[in-house]
Amino acid sequence: MSVEQIVEQAENFEYNPLVPFRHWSRSAGTLLKEAEIYESEGNDQQAYLLLFRHARLILDRLPNHPEARLDGNANVLQQLRKDVLRNFPKLEALKPRINKRHERYRKLLKERDQAKATNSQATSISRRSPADIAHERSHSRRLSNPALGNGSEALAAGENRELAIQLAHKEIRRRATARKAIRQAGISEEREQGRRTAGVWAGWDDNLVRNDRGVDRDSLSKQMQYVRFQVNGADAGTSRHPNTQVSPENHGKYFQYPDIPRYKVQKQLGEEARVPSPLNKLGVARTPSPPAKDTAPYRHDQPIPPRPSKDGISRPISPPQPMANPTQQDLQPATFTFKPAAYLENGTPLRTVWLPPDLRHRFLSIALPNTKSNLETCGILCGTLISNALFVSKLVIPEQESTSDTCEMMNESDFFNYVDGEDLMVLGWIHTHPTQTCFMSSRDLHTHCGYQVMMPESFAIVCAPSRGDWGAFRLTDPPGMKAVLNCTQSGLFHPHPESNIYTDVLRPGHVYEAKGLCFEVVDLRPAS
Repeated sequence: MSVEQIVEQAENFEYNPLVPFRHWSRSAGTLLKEAEIYESEGNDQQAYLLLFRHARLILDRLPNHPEARLDGNANVLQQLRKDVLRNFPKLEALKPRINKRHERYRKLLKERDQAKATNSQATSISRRSPADIAHERSHSRRLSNPALGNGSEALAAGENRELAIQLAHKEIRRRATARKAIRQAGISEEREQGRRTAGVWAGWDDNLVRNDRGVDRDSLSKQMQYVRFQVNGADAGTSRHPNTQVSPENHGKYFQYPDIPRYKVQKQLGEEARVPSPLNKLGVARTPSPPAKDTAPYRHDQPIPPRPSKDGISRPISPPQPMANPTQQDLQPATFTFKPAAYLENGTPLRTVWLPPDLRHRFLSIALPNTKSNLETCGILCGTLISNALFVSKLVIPEQESTSDTCEMMNESDFFNYVDGEDLMVLGWIHTHPTQTCFMSSRDLHTHCGYQVMMPESFAIVCAPSRGDWGAFRLTDPPGMKAVLNCTQSGLFHPHPESNIYTDVLRPGHVYEAKGLCFEVVDLRPAS
């Protein structure tokens, strides 16, 4: 894909001002984390798409959010603008690399089409085999998805579970080692940020000023330049003329690594604990916490929403892909790219999420004391991005207050400091229904909506220990996301008119259980 095509896709995202400001600001941090991982794996196209989308979100949408001028949010928005400025030179550096690769691809494609035209004169279109047609459709989808455009080998998740586990273990271990070395070496924030940008910062202010002389920049670049001068002027307490240069050494000093709170690390199942590595400390606001539910007792005469049917969007069927058994030394994230495992109802691809099957058993054992007391328990599913797939690698138990029908996170700052300090992504959540059946209550749907706004792949696990049942779900989109976002009703079991408001993510779906995938339990609750 060319830069123009990537920009067109980057601008095609749904923004809803009804979503709280803190959710959007947290989404911005997630976009940056993903962009840096994709860039480190050599996927320039997807990195550019995410960085451009981040800039559009911050510069065009969030300033007009109804909550943008509330106490604290104005400072958050100022910080987010600085993130855009810090990544502007990276966008400029990625652009020529993408265009060069695209031109090379177009040349090869033209040569291939010419050769095919020479050989196709004797072949009628009607004689094409189903395999040829499927291959063309797959190729067309691949061209329209920047995440699959980095030249790596595209793999179907279902046929490559063992490879995914090996790749995750090696990469998570490597990132953990790198993080430990950085911390032990006492590398300053400025030096670490400089290392990550790989020298891209050098002289970018001069280049920007020179480029603006006689060149009509696109609107985003102009907005970035304007915001850069506005932000720098605000920081210095003075206004700057557009031609005033700013020393690049001063950039990045605003950034602070979050403090990591004390926490209890419990032994994981299988191998020794492995921790995903840092790539970017960019969490700014907060993800949604499970809000307090109505305290009204459960009414047995109230109808329970039905479990979603299993005949939703089917995952694409791919022929088995025999893979050579690579050694640990051969496993590199840039070598493989996992194909989308499923699609939203609106056609948006969903990346594969790998889930340790033992995780819910471990969670239920942690929740057992609360379950015996008829109290709910919640946990947050955190992980990282590797080869265009998401791996759940940590179960974080936040400090919480529970009743028989509610579970509310407390001291959210401790949770987000930990997540940001470990460069984790929030991939979903898990909670219990101690005495009820396995379903998504209306309050659960509203809670999960905030997660899915930030990441379409987010999912919710509901465990009903008294029934020995469990399920993993997401909102449909459409109609589920819009229905919940526009809902103004209250009450624990208020009805929604849509019959297919949520669906299963396992059968079929984008979440795969991977036996042997290691995870760690981190308990942030104070010791009793």
